[in-house]
Amino acid sequence: QVQLVESGGGWVQAGGSLRLSCAASRSIFSFKSMGWYRQAPGKQSELVVTVMTADSTNYADSVKGRFTISRDNAKNTVYLQMNSLKPEDTAVYYCNAVVQTMRTTFNYWGQGTQVTVSS
Repeated sequence: QVQLVESGGGWVQAGGSLRLSCAASRSIFSFKSMGWYRQAPGKQSELVVTVMTADSTNYADSVKGRFTISRDNAKNTVYLQMNSLKPEDTAVYYCNAVVQTMRTTFNYWGQGTQVTVSS
């Protein structure tokens, strides 16, 4: 079992920056991947970015060049640096961890943190 706790959301004006954190309850070193998803009001959840064990990343086109994911294995934490924020980035952001065992794959989610970008 893995608990994920997000922090760092809030309100910011367009063009501003925020950094989200996702702290895991145990070592993330062996996780298959970690990432961030978001869900805006009235819309489906969408991938923001994932980072794999080998540090390969996959960014949504809408955030490329503005958002950066990083992981600190020593702190069991993943960060999402968000720069040049736009009103369309407004959403609840969820941290995700994928843990793969010999038999199955587990998906874990945080409780979400609200990001609001005003124009």
